[in-house]
Amino acid sequence: MTTPKDGPVRYLVTGSMGCIGAWVVRTLLVDGAHVVALDASADDHRLRVALGGAPTDHLTRIQGDVTEAAAVERVFEEHGIEAVIHLAALQVPAVAAQPVLGAQVNVVGTAVILEAAARAQLRHPLAYASSIAVYDAADAGFQGDGDLGGHAATLYGVYKRANEGAAAVYWADRGVASIGLRPYIVYGPGRDFGLTSAPTVAMGAAARGEGYHVGFGGTSRMQYVEDVARSFVDATRSDFRGAAVVNLGGHQCHMRDVVAAIETVVPAVAGRITFEDRQLPFPASIESEVRGVIRESPPTPLVEGVRRTVEAFRAAAASAATTTNSATSAITDGA
Repeated sequence: MTTPKDGPVRYLVTGSMGCIGAWVVRTLLVDGAHVVALDASADDHRLRVALGGAPTDHLTRIQGDVTEAAAVERVFEEHGIEAVIHLAALQVPAVAAQPVLGAQVNVVGTAVILEAAARAQLRHPLAYASSIAVYDAADAGFQGDGDLGGHAATLYGVYKRANEGAAAVYWADRGVASIGLRPYIVYGPGRDFGLTSAPTVAMGAAARGEGYHVGFGGTSRMQYVEDVARSFVDATRSDFRGAAVVNLGGHQCHMRDVVAAIETVVPAVAGRITFEDRQLPFPASIESEVRGVIRESPPTPLVEGVRRTVEAFRAAAASAATTTNSATSAITDGA
């Protein structure tokens, strides 16, 4: 692993208002890095959840679009960017609804970042988000390290596959080292949108004492968001030089195991968290191989990840209730 030699490394995190992006920002700030958080959205509710009491003195937020090459170049130059974690993308439902916009953000935006990284001659590998969606259900058994096989069943997956190919060419032609990470089902505080967000939504319902029906099931790999964020950060600190793509590890389990974990944490909802036993259009099992590319850390136990997520939902609800009660009190006192 490489370490900063001339003070804290200056990071650019794109898609920083998303769930993984927010936790990446937190991880970097806690590690002592300088972070430029770029996102087209000003909605920071996920970032606020992730940051908690993390220090923010070295955080700079910029509202901007990764498809605007000149603006991205200015960010690199004005902030002396040394490392990049590229997460900006439209997710499966948004891409399906707006395919052309999805291509602009997911493919053109990644090309913009790769080009800016090439010009900046980054000394750290560029870490970027690919996805398990580059595979379909028939692709079980494909290896992750550099494997560009598989048959994406969604436009989102096709666009992610294009980014993997582009990263390989940028290494071959321009020497841009990169590591693409393919998450599966990411869950945890702040995961409130996307095809695979339903397990986290179910945890939120349980935190409120309510039932919930998850619209899919089958076997998949569950990955706690803090673990995923750490993997992206570790990728930028790797000594690897080349263009690698790896499937992230986690807990291989059936949706019934996820439900059982929720019921363990919140016994009051036993029998009220249900699911459709329908496999997602991705492999039920996929090889994970990160050794030699990024550091391999044991994943957060499923029950512990669910517990932290439920606690985060309850803390957010308590905070909102306190804010509402304070506002009501102020109005009453003023009257």
